Amino acid sequence: MSAFAISRRALGVGAGGLLLAGAARAAPAGARPWPYLIGADISWVPEDEAAGATYYEAGVQRDPLAIFRDAGFNAIKLRLFVHPENGYSRGKPGGPWCGLAQIIDFSRRIKAAGFHLSLTLHYSDTWADPQHQDKPAAWAGLSFAKLVEAVHRHTRESLGAMAKAGVAPDLVIIGNETTFGMLWPDGRVPLTIPTGNAVTDRTHMHLAGAGGFDRFAVLLKAGIAGARETVPGARIALHNHLGRHWPIVQDWMDNLLRRGVRFDATGFSCYQQAAEGDWARTFDAFERRYPDHGFFAIEYSSRKRYLNDLVHGHRNGWGGFIWEPTRHQEAIFTRNGVNAGEGPKPNLLSQGANGAEAPGGVPSAASPPPEDHGGRYDADPAFLELYRNMARDYGLSAGPRPAPIRK
Repeated sequence: MSAFAISRRALGVGAGGLLLAGAARAAPAGARPWPYLIGADISWVPEDEAAGATYYEAGVQRDPLAIFRDAGFNAIKLRLFVHPENGYSRGKPGGPWCGLAQIIDFSRRIKAAGFHLSLTLHYSDTWADPQHQDKPAAWAGLSFAKLVEAVHRHTRESLGAMAKAGVAPDLVIIGNETTFGMLWPDGRVPLTIPTGNAVTDRTHMHLAGAGGFDRFAVLLKAGIAGARETVPGARIALHNHLGRHWPIVQDWMDNLLRRGVRFDATGFSCYQQAAEGDWARTFDAFERRYPDHGFFAIEYSSRKRYLNDLVHGHRNGWGGFIWEPTRHQEAIFTRNGVNAGEGPKPNLLSQGANGAEAPGGVPSAASPPPEDHGGRYDADPAFLELYRNMARDYGLSAGPRPAPIRK
């Protein structure tokens, strides 16, 4: 199929401008389509297991999926890079990590353990985030029309392979942290409303040469069309990393909806606020303004119960996914007797920059030591109990404290 045919038929772009893609499909109700999702992104686990990581609960080695399941988690999210061997996995043993074959393999474990499965498509060979939305190397020289076709084809082929393997995701997120667009510069969106974070504002305001919302919308439609065609039963979400900033969220949503981008929910990163109550403000306003859209905390770390209670308290609040809780920020595992991550991070911008809020804003060592994430990880009983209580209070199926199951 030609790039023009994809743009016209699958994306709803015609000679008269941007049309409403998928207009024949009724707008979805925003209410939770499943029981509340107590989720975790644990894409690092297979990579760490290959490096020798083992996971323990109450002194007994267990499959980490069993530890999460029995603590009340019912959903797992993974991330997929385009060609990670050219980026994220270059020089790493094993893998390629977060490539299609490895993701399918891990998804089989996840589905067999009874979890809801979500997938975030990073349209990059490495991390796509608010500081970096680099094109895959194989797409770098493509015209915009060919780039649109590549997004559509990659989405179709990746999700089609997962469906064929019996591990079709239940929720597909098109792009990662795409507040400022994707596949830069073509799909980049300049920032027009200050975030209050000096690093973010300096990087994203007053840009020249960015494709803007028109091109960003076409790229999103390409991914959404590919997902709808291959996993029609899945819900589709987008990702805005500024869950604390309602004016930016509203401007972003309105611009996409005005251009005919049709999706089911928005995931918000929720690591930090400018002022206490920012997350609550966004959730309240989002549900009022977009009643046919769901929302969820797609990334968080600290303030676990507080944030999930906020989301759960809304009819349109689908759930929350803690990001890499085995060893990131306020991890729910310990290693050598201390938190396996860096511990809790600032709640408010006034308390200090948070690397997850503004990638590149926190200085790192010029020559970091080689990473080795093997070793013994012990589940912190206090955090396991927090999640068990959360699951019970939300009416989910967290059972009694389980007998350990050896791998």
